[in-house]
This record gives sequence, structure tokens and C-alpha cells, in this order.
Amino acid sequence: MSVQEMILKKAEGYRDEAARVLSDLIRLKSYSSAEKDVCLRIKEMCEQYGFDEVRIDGLGSVIARVGSGPKKLAIDAHIDTVEVGDPAQWQKDPFSGEISDGFVYGRGASDQKGGAASMITAGRILKELGYDGEYSVYFTFTVMEEDCDGMCWKYLIEEEGLKPDFAVSTEPTSCRLYRGHRGRMEMVARLKGVSAHGSAPERGESAAYKAARAALAMEQLNSDLKPDEDNFLGKGTIVVSQIDVKGPSQCAVPDQAMLYLDRRLTWGEDKELAISQVKEYMARAIGEDESAVSVSMPRYEKRGWKEADYSQELYFPTWKIPEEHEIVQAGRRAYEALWGKSPVIDKWTFSTNLVAVTGRHKIPAIGFGPGDENQAHAPNEKTRVEDLVICSAFYAMLPYALEGQEGKGGA
Repeated sequence: MSVQEMILKKAEGYRDEAARVLSDLIRLKSYSSAEKDVCLRIKEMCEQYGFDEVRIDGLGSVIARVGSGPKKLAIDAHIDTVEVGDPAQWQKDPFSGEISDGFVYGRGASDQKGGAASMITAGRILKELGYDGEYSVYFTFTVMEEDCDGMCWKYLIEEEGLKPDFAVSTEPTSCRLYRGHRGRMEMVARLKGVSAHGSAPERGESAAYKAARAALAMEQLNSDLKPDEDNFLGKGTIVVSQIDVKGPSQCAVPDQAMLYLDRRLTWGEDKELAISQVKEYMARAIGEDESAVSVSMPRYEKRGWKEADYSQELYFPTWKIPEEHEIVQAGRRAYEALWGKSPVIDKWTFSTNLVAVTGRHKIPAIGFGPGDENQAHAPNEKTRVEDLVICSAFYAMLPYALEGQEGKGGA
């Protein structure tokens, strides 16, 4: 029996178990920075299934390894979730983990505990196959992604020295093979006015009116942004997500304004360009010099469940991998070996931990995950059980494909 035949047989055999694992993880609430319970449960599962090494890093992520080869392959899932939002919009308890009609339901089913459940199953399969190839396969169950995507991997690479040769994100791709996504950054723009009594606004200079014109300038900037050269990632975007105006009193012309900006970055755009564009467009809109517009990037400094002091600026670089790259082609070979057809190759709309792995640290990576991107952060979130089977098989097959072992017989 070939390796892929054995992997497919085992993945199918663990269909119900993979769904139960996902259900178990969903029932453990794990908002960003409060993931302790689900991390301890994942650690317990990986130990139960005989992973070669299981530990929790200094930031709180679970790191589980199968194999001891000289090369490193990392397969990643963040295990924190966003909150529920309006409970009235949910038809099922968001933490029930209900399994029915071929789906697993609940917050995190798609984004992205489904990936974690498939990883646990894949590690179990590799252990049962006695995998001892060229790769140490690291399954990383990472924290705080929803608040600050990639910081967990910035920590792993820069503080703990785990720098893989290749990486896979298991964020939802509908079982398609992804090779890039736009980056992003957050900015704070500040404008000043001159206060005056509200009964004589002509004596002052309203920061509120400046903010209004600056916001409309961001609408124009968003319209003017261009796609990347090959139009793979598409155009960047910018949106004003918050405006705050202050003055001496409710009966005064406001003298301070703040605009919070969410900027999505396509290939070729970076933080320096984005800041310069905001300053240029806002200054033109308010009829002043660019020095009148202060633009900065905030930092994420929230502590996680391990209470570690670690932070970063809210900048997440763009990444994409050429289709002919070794890791993309290995993903293609793994998929073709398992299912006899080529995968759809595409990209994410949203951002993932690969902003740090690939965008910041240039480690080649791909995406392949269960569930649909449009389920992320939505009420009534769900993931197909079939996707868990597919992804478990793909993750187990990938190290063999990287070694050119697909199609060969097994023990």
C-alpha cells in the first residue's frame, strides 16, 4: 500500500474523532489572551497521541513535534477566537460544538480551531506511520492572533529560535492551496484646531471639520490605490474605523481630532508609503502643510495568559510566494497524490500569522485549511467534517511530498 493510500485510510478512519476533537476545542472558550484552558487541552491531546515533544512556549502557544529530521516544517493554527457578538443572531449555542448534518458548529469552528483539530489528527497519523524522514514537523497552536496576527510567530522565531524551513497556515481556505495575502497596518492620525466659545465659532478653528475633510480624503485615497503588478493580491485599501473629537467643553469649538485607520497593503506597499500617503491626502484636504498632520502606528502591548511582557507595532507585512516555488509545488504534489487532481491555487482576503513567518521573516509558506473564509467572525460559524478529513490527510502527506516520497510504498 502506498503512503498516500495509508494516509487516506487513516484520515477517513479518524473522521468522527476529528469532529469530536474540534467539538471539544469549541466548547473551551478561548478569546485572545485568555486561551489557557484550550492550550492545556491541546497539550493533553498531543501527549495522549504520542507526539515526540509537547511544550508550551513563553507566550503561551503549544508547540508539538513529530519526527526528528534536520529540516523543519511548521504547521500552524491560532487557537484564540473573536467574541460572539450579538447572541440573538446565533441559532445554536456558540460554544456547544454541536456535530450534525456533516458540520461542526460554534465559535472558532472555521476560524480556526478546525485547522487545529486537523493538525492533531495529522500528527497522530504521522506517529502511527512511524514517520522518520527529513523533517521535524512542528505543529504550532498559537495564541493572540485575533488581537495581533503574527506576534506569536515573531516571538517563536526571535525569542525561542524556532525558524522553520517551510510553514503552512491552516486558516480556512475551503481546502484550496493559498500562496499569499495582503498585509495590513493600523494608524492614528491627529489634527489640531483652535478652541473658541460655541456661541462664536468663527473665532476658532474646528478640528471636527478638519477631521470630516480628512475622512473624505481617505475615501478618495482608497479609490486611488492600485493593485499589485500581476493583480494577484489586488489593490490595497484604507478605511477610517474610528473618529474622536475633543474640546474644552460641549459648548466649544473642538481643538483636537483623532482618526483611526485600517490600511490593507498589497505587494509593493509598506508602512513608510502608507504613512506618507495619509499625510499627503489629509494635508491637501485641510489646506495645510503635511507637518499639520501627525500619523503614527500604535503598539499592541496586551499581556497574554502567561503574563509575558511582549509587544510589537501594529504593522503586518504583505507576502506572496511564486506558484513555481518548492513549497507550493510540494503542496500541489501532495494534493494530487491524495486525490488525483490539482488543487485550486488562490489567496486569502484577510490576514494570518504568515505576516510574521513570511512577510517579516521571509520563510516560504502556503495556506491550506478546513472551512470557509466567509465564516470567520460571523454568527452561526460552522465547518464541514469532510474538510477535517481532507486537511488531516494533506498535512500528513506534505512532509512526504517535500521529500519526493509520494507514490512510494509504505510499511
